[in-house]
This record gives sequence, structure tokens and C-alpha cells, in this order.
Amino acid sequence: MAFTSSLLPAPPSRVCASPAPELTLLPPARKGVRLAAARRRGTHLGVRAEMNASGSALAVDALSEVKHVLLPITDRNPYLSEGTRQAAATTASLAKKYGADITVVVIDDKPKETLPEHDTQMSSIRWHLSEGGFTEFGLMERLGEGKKPTAIIGEVADELELDLVVLSMEAIHSKHVDGNLLAEFIPCPVLLLPL
Repeated sequence: MAFTSSLLPAPPSRVCASPAPELTLLPPARKGVRLAAARRRGTHLGVRAEMNASGSALAVDALSEVKHVLLPITDRNPYLSEGTRQAAATTASLAKKYGADITVVVIDDKPKETLPEHDTQMSSIRWHLSEGGFTEFGLMERLGEGKKPTAIIGEVADELELDLVVLSMEAIHSKHVDGNLLAEFIPCPVLLLPL
């Protein structure tokens, strides 16, 4: 599934240069245009195009294909950071609307034994997803492996053949996740939520 197919070219008269907000949806790494390459070719100004009704229908159709969503958690806050809570709520909402399954992967470079509030964090994850209507979801822990979180997200997304990864920009701003590597190695679309 590719979200890039939902982007229709706009006639030249309908395109205007303006400061663009940050991109919030990265196309799949194996399909479509790479974000880094697009930025090298373009300027610092973004392009805003108006979408017609058939284009927005294509975007809705693309989301209806989502059947398995990944929620990576990279922060150590036992009660979850604001960005992670927002990502959990968005994941639950999307999964509920489209009948998708959720897998949560908790990622940390320290082993479980050295994380004093690990159980509190697990309870918090369960609570936030249950608030969104999900009491059953997949839970993976990738702790103390010595790998970068971005690589782990890519591995999990590839192994489970996921349709969408939902992540807060907070994970990128805090340097836990490398946004450039996300665009390069994640085999499915990534929904980045603004702070």
C-alpha cells in the first residue's frame, strides 16, 4: 500500500510556494520518493497543492487498507510523555475506525532489570490503549539490545509486515529516533504526529 498514489498533481496555476508545515506522513521506503532526495531537489519553501474530492477519497481508501499498526515507545517516562500519549490515542483511534490490530514495541537501550519503573510504564501503556477501546494488543519489549531504536522499529515493521507506524515527533526531537533513517528503512508508511 502506498500513500503516494493518493497525491494527485495540481495544475501549475493551483500551486503556490509558501512555508510548509513539517511533513507528517512519510511514504514507504521501498516505494515512492525518498524524503531526503525530495529535500535535496527542492528549496526550503514547501509546495502547497489543493486536493480535489477524488484525491481525498483515495487517501481514505488507502487508510482503509490498514490492518496492523505499530506503536513504538522510546521514552522512559513511566506515565508516558505527552507525545507518546498522543501517539497511543491516535493509534487506538485509527485501529478502532479501520478494524486494525495494534502491536506496541517498548524500546530502550537498558535491560529491563535496570529500569525501576518498568512495570508502571507497562500499566500506563495498557491504561492508555484501554481508554481508546483496546484491551487486547500485541506487546513486544526490545530492551538492552544495543541497537538504535530506528533499526528496531524497522525490523519489527518488516517482521510483522505492518501497514502503518504511528510515532510522535517528540521521539525525533529527543533524538531517540532518527527521522532520516525512518524514511530510508521503514517498509511501510509512518505517521508522524506533531507536538
